[in-house]
Amino acid sequence: MTLQPKAPGPDSERSRGDPPRSIVGVGASGSAGLHDLRTLLAAWPPACPAAVMVVLHRPADRQSQLPAVLRSAASIPVVVAHQGAAVSPGVCYLGEPDAHLTLDAAGRIDLTPNSLHRNRTIDLLRHSLAEHAAPNVMGVILSGSLDDGARGLAAIAKAGGATMTVSPDGAYGGQMPQNAVERCGSVDFRGEPAEIAREVGRRTSVGVRT
Repeated sequence: MTLQPKAPGPDSERSRGDPPRSIVGVGASGSAGLHDLRTLLAAWPPACPAAVMVVLHRPADRQSQLPAVLRSAASIPVVVAHQGAAVSPGVCYLGEPDAHLTLDAAGRIDLTPNSLHRNRTIDLLRHSLAEHAAPNVMGVILSGSLDDGARGLAAIAKAGGATMTVSPDGAYGGQMPQNAVERCGSVDFRGEPAEIAREVGRRTSVGVRT
């Protein structure tokens, strides 16, 4: 199924013709992770030919204001993903709080509507990207606690994708980026959220991986 143009609206997924040059999986947790996400998307190059898939840990049993919060800062459209939709460059996709966001073998959105994976939702997305989008994939870990995303980031690295984290000792940082670095051994880029956004833009514009 090809996405058809929809009437403009906050959740309309915009087709931009060509498929994304890369897919960027972003994971974060807590208020520090939300702060990083807003900073990252505010600095995102609007012409960057990558699709962005975001997982932020949040309660599954409450209505989420995350789309509106991110839209207020983002330089690109932020949409709630729909099952089976193709991903487009220059769009940020979010899952519903009770549906895990992943990519299927056809390069389309795949949502798992249950809580089986609980605090492993970032890993779940990363593993799907490593399996179905590599090597044209990047994994980004922002601030947060625990170690969700570390295994998935290592899977992306093994599949030939690029890996990035915020600096664990930065203003927010926390366990999540540190655990990811320890799991991977090293990552391709470490910096503040705005620096990561610019690095993604650089890599997708010239096709580099190092």
